[in-house]
Amino acid sequence: ILLSGLGTGTILTMSSHHWLMAWMGLEINTLAIVPIMSKQHHPRATEATTKYFLTQAAASALILFSSTVNAWHTGTWDITQMTTLTATTLLTLALAMKLGLAPMHFWLPEVLQGVTMTTALIITTWQKLAPMSLIYLTTHNLSPTVLLLMGILSSLLGGWGGLNQTQTRKLMAYSSIAHLGWMATIATMLPNILAFTLMIYIMMTTTMFLTLILANAKTLQDMSMSWTISPPITIISLLTLLSLGGLPPLTGFTPKWFILEELTKQSLILTATIMAISALLSLFFYLRLTYTTSLTMAPNTTPTKYKWRFKMSSPSLLTTTTPMTFLLLPLTPLLTQ
Repeated sequence: ILLSGLGTGTILTMSSHHWLMAWMGLEINTLAIVPIMSKQHHPRATEATTKYFLTQAAASALILFSSTVNAWHTGTWDITQMTTLTATTLLTLALAMKLGLAPMHFWLPEVLQGVTMTTALIITTWQKLAPMSLIYLTTHNLSPTVLLLMGILSSLLGGWGGLNQTQTRKLMAYSSIAHLGWMATIATMLPNILAFTLMIYIMMTTTMFLTLILANAKTLQDMSMSWTISPPITIISLLTLLSLGGLPPLTGFTPKWFILEELTKQSLILTATIMAISALLSLFFYLRLTYTTSLTMAPNTTPTKYKWRFKMSSPSLLTTTTPMTFLLLPLTPLLTQ
């Protein structure tokens, strides 16, 4: 029931043209995820749920307020007719808060750290769809300057924040903030690239979280022992992390390439340079994770080497998302036409 509520809320927001319907979808979405997050009955889970609920409720109230201000000035509740400057600024801030864009990103790492891996996967993937669809619908009315600044700040803070983390969920949270920054920079120029980047991000993040769930890896130390549980997991996590970092032969390079190309075409050379440098910060902590996972062997005893013989389970979703995380780069020429 809760998962269907989660899906219904997102689909309602994505398919609506009226602000009240979009707001209602976001509320259904939030109310469905709250019990999923708090079902562990652990103080940390309760704390994470409270933080999540408060930020999402505040963002939803801002969205409702901005749409009311717009309706007051223009007389329409149509999502695509958001033309009042005050309303668009408030909406940008509200959606940034919903997504976890800097400087409203502080809740995301804390919330992810307090919930299970599966719930963290839902928050970093599915929960981004509804706010992103609202950005997609209102993109021609949003302020490009604000979104560019938020994008640059998110990609820098997403890289810096992850440098000293040892918890895999917090690393994935900072990775999410950095990727959302890339999406925010392109949102007002090419909304189609925004949708494409979101799709690629969701695939890569899903693959990474599924490997973490399979290896039961909550910290860097757990990752160093993941080869004992499932040897193929080490190579999958290695390539997924490199794809998240945006290295050329892998899928993750495609959206970065498109975004940097478009920023350069728009004569935003400084922005493109800062974004490219911020990608190096993220790449550093991805590489550190790959180093502990697959390039070093932790001290172990003989029985641990054969752990994988007793646990052979592979999520069926992993077999779908893994090839797409690695091999979509050759499709790039089709997308540029």
